[in-house]
Amino acid sequence: MDRRKFLSFAAAATPAHLVAAAGRIPAYRVVTSHKPVSSSVPGPFPGRVASVRSERCIDAETDKVDRDKVTEMVAAGMKALTGEQNTRAAWSRFFDSSDVVGIKINASGAPNICSAPEVVGEVAANLVAVGVRPDNIWVYERNKIQVDTVPYAAHLPAGAHVVTADAWLGYDPFTYVDVSFFGEDDTRSNIVRLVSDKLTKIVNIPNMKDHGASGVTGCLKNIAYGSFGNVARSHQYTDTHTLSFIATLAAVEPLRSRTVLHINDGLRGIWHGGPFMHQKRFRFYPKQMLFSTDPVASDRLLIDIIEAKRAAEKAISVWDRSEESLGRKSEFASNPNANSFKREPGHIEYAGKLGLGVYDKAKIDLREIVL
Repeated sequence: MDRRKFLSFAAAATPAHLVAAAGRIPAYRVVTSHKPVSSSVPGPFPGRVASVRSERCIDAETDKVDRDKVTEMVAAGMKALTGEQNTRAAWSRFFDSSDVVGIKINASGAPNICSAPEVVGEVAANLVAVGVRPDNIWVYERNKIQVDTVPYAAHLPAGAHVVTADAWLGYDPFTYVDVSFFGEDDTRSNIVRLVSDKLTKIVNIPNMKDHGASGVTGCLKNIAYGSFGNVARSHQYTDTHTLSFIATLAAVEPLRSRTVLHINDGLRGIWHGGPFMHQKRFRFYPKQMLFSTDPVASDRLLIDIIEAKRAAEKAISVWDRSEESLGRKSEFASNPNANSFKREPGHIEYAGKLGLGVYDKAKIDLREIVL
């Protein structure tokens, strides 16, 4: 959707915070030769989210993950999402032996907070079970220095790959989003080359996080900012462009069509200071996972999870944009009532307006399982 169409739509349709923000949405130029497919995001189950909780999945005292319980949670979540009676059939809805599958992890806060290697390993095991060759499984992220601090390879089948854009193939010069936010010299954000050149499907595994600029890091931000380069330029100053940039990137082909499954890993999470864990007290244990083909619906539920924890800790809302909180910017790493930016959790609703999923909670088909 171009800027003019969005402005017209927003003015006629929706909440005041999006209408107000629409006036400062920059002119995006998307360059790609890849065509959309009919099964692209929000996929075959728009608005459906399976939430699986287990008190036993991780020990909050020792931080030790119970792999057997993770296996049980993943099986339950996939069956609830798809309606299938067995785990293999559920995974077969998305993958087969012809696929080259990327697993998009979130390692920006590693090693203290990241996509759990046990969850990543369980996903890879299920891919192999439905015929995907181990050497056609590619766990990927942008920055090697972060990924190398987590033992992902130890949890993967022999032959599977762990790669980062800065050390393997880099970025595609022919697929990018061109936009100037603040008059910066480099206005292009190119897609990770692995995504455009090699993969046929992607499983997105974000980690449940608060985020200083976007409000939260969930499915949308992880797949968007994690699959393109030169993205931090959107939030250099107090006013950011995370509201529109995240959804714009997530909608670019072939990323949109190839991302077929989202598993939001909430074994651990961060309720303040994200994407990093500045202080151990900001880590918490939701002990749940969200399964969806719809990143908007999943992220809408994530807002409530983060907000509930922040409220319990007497911290300001992720929707807070007050001058008082911004005046404490230097305290952000240690003070949950301080903000570095005017947060933009509205990026999730904006993504819904671009057709990436269902934002209205009344229309979300939430399937809750407690193990």
